[in-house]
Amino acid sequence: MTPADLSSTVARAVRRAVEDGELPAGTGVPERVVVERTRPGGVGDYATPVAFQVAKTVGSAPRHVADVLARRLAAEPGLDRVEITGAGFLNFTLAPRGGAGLVAEVLSRGARYGYADDALEAEPFCWAPTAGFRQRAVHEAVVRILRSQGGEGPQDGGAAPGVAPVARRDGDVVAAYGRDAATWAVLCVPARETPQFGPPLLVQDESSEFFLVRYAHARAKALGRGAARLGFHAEPGEVDAPGPAGATAAGAPAPALLRLLAEYPLVLEAAAHRRAPERLVRFLVALADELLDFQHCVLPKGDEKPSAAHRARLALAEAAGTVLAGGLALLGIDAPDCL
Repeated sequence: MTPADLSSTVARAVRRAVEDGELPAGTGVPERVVVERTRPGGVGDYATPVAFQVAKTVGSAPRHVADVLARRLAAEPGLDRVEITGAGFLNFTLAPRGGAGLVAEVLSRGARYGYADDALEAEPFCWAPTAGFRQRAVHEAVVRILRSQGGEGPQDGGAAPGVAPVARRDGDVVAAYGRDAATWAVLCVPARETPQFGPPLLVQDESSEFFLVRYAHARAKALGRGAARLGFHAEPGEVDAPGPAGATAAGAPAPALLRLLAEYPLVLEAAAHRRAPERLVRFLVALADELLDFQHCVLPKGDEKPSAAHRARLALAEAAGTVLAGGLALLGIDAPDCL
């Protein structure tokens, strides 16, 4: 079970509990269940406050609602454990999932991995001449993310509400930093905060998050080219993890990259729900960091011959690169193959 599957599974459990009379008739069934990564020190992998949301509609105690839902969810395949904490928070521990299936799903869906099944095709934007660069960048990113999750979003070119203006004139910002870098700067902070421009934005090393994410995508592409020269290609399989100094621990999972790939649909859903492209930005930085750490074990070294392990690692790296490209496209930023 993926995190996105978990959200729909919980919503379905609420609906069936109402249909079977375990929750009172008239209980509001939420269209969307917020499922988020458990905070440090918490219980399980993911948690949701949905019991509080449901309890408000019927005047019931959140703990009672949580008890009903926990009993139903305990038997769901893909869940190892369901626990209740506090006054009614549901906490979930997911059953281990093989990485091969997840990587294959990402590669097969390509840039549309993480999209809802009813995602809408993008349409051209029409802007009033007075709309500023930041207003356009935020609005367009929000609409693209909303459409990826099946929502239409605002149809006009009006300014996104609560967007703080940039300190410099739009033309100066784009001319000084380029459209992609300027877009990154205005999307990496919440809409009500003022974006920061300066020389660090153009630094061509991993101290710049803008460079880091695009560079990680370029490295994924370079790994594919290197593998082709060595006569092998990507093939999803169970992946071992890089150890000290780039060595690998045979049979050990690569949990960080796989966890992030699994969480990507949930990140898009949350970014759409909150109209917050900065959430996607933060995710892409984390994914890029992990991919750049992982890249060193992908290709054979020295006299080492390409093996099933190398093919599986390459598939994982290419899947991470696919998600980086898809996420950047939603933000309106180019993902170059070489950098």
